[in-house]
Amino acid sequence: MYFTHPQFKSFTLKPFLRGFSETDLRSKLNKIFPNYDILFTNSGRSAFQLAVEELKLENSEMIVPAYICDIFSPIFEKYNIKPIFVDVNLNTFNVIIEEIENKITSNTKSILVCHTYGVPNNMDKMRALANKYNLKIIEDCARAFGVKYKNEYLGNFGDCTMFSLPKFLPSATGGMLISKKPINTELNRPKLKIKSLIKFIRLFPYLATVTEKFRIEENAIKTIKPGLPKKASKQSLKILNWFLNNFEEQLNKRNELTQYFRQQLEKININIPEQTTYISALVQNRDTLAEKLRKYNVYCSRIWHNPLYPELPNTKQAAEQIINFPLQNWFIKKDIDKIISCILSIKDQVS
Repeated sequence: MYFTHPQFKSFTLKPFLRGFSETDLRSKLNKIFPNYDILFTNSGRSAFQLAVEELKLENSEMIVPAYICDIFSPIFEKYNIKPIFVDVNLNTFNVIIEEIENKITSNTKSILVCHTYGVPNNMDKMRALANKYNLKIIEDCARAFGVKYKNEYLGNFGDCTMFSLPKFLPSATGGMLISKKPINTELNRPKLKIKSLIKFIRLFPYLATVTEKFRIEENAIKTIKPGLPKKASKQSLKILNWFLNNFEEQLNKRNELTQYFRQQLEKININIPEQTTYISALVQNRDTLAEKLRKYNVYCSRIWHNPLYPELPNTKQAAEQIINFPLQNWFIKKDIDKIISCILSIKDQVS
């Protein structure tokens, strides 16, 4: 049973039973983001919404990758932000930086820099553009927590940065906003919802397999209106605190696993970007491959297969062919070998 979303290998009470201090947690994070104020939110979506408010981006234009999550759409609408879409590079899945300058107008106030699947953008070029045209940078590090650009952690390059805890932690909910300027926002705790309970169940492989059989994949663009941002739950912050106790060790292990996974995929002519925290690739007949792998309890995902602006050629191809293979921090090479074996057993059927 292999899933792309972060999970516990087995049930553990350690992060929930240990003492917890939000001050200590902030101290740990300040070592990673030394020049930023930190606000814990109930989701990455809420973090982005608050970033828009902090940077006063209402009634403006924002440079946005066309290959991007649909959660941004209702926030653009709420704050009357016109997204200016730019196509992406198929080798990195990040925005083509050289196409940005021609799309900047007098109404452009910001750039949303998504480090797609943990692949870092060229932040030297991004920062130069922002300085030249007096633009704010919001970094989307939902899938890039702990990733470095030139030996500095991503998140340290923008005016604000958003994180989504469930993208890199076995956490049902939670997000984080970091800002160069002090954040003077007080948030209330969220109420427990059935949806959050289901997400919590999916943090454990055996239970996730059961829920997967009943899960209905969403194909339409989400039109849910942004709610009032809430604070992250104590449970989510405890898991984050637990994760940070051996932060470097987990990052190093994941990097080793990523390198090994890449090498094995290259042997069967599947290539992924060099520096990434997700095992994501473009493959022919993606949907058929994903469906057949499910029969082996290998649950791949096809994140953003309905992008906000699919009219651009590279974005259209990425949306149609992207597949995200499972990779957990607790994997060993034997787990990766099993996944490769499953891919090999059906690859001829979908090529």
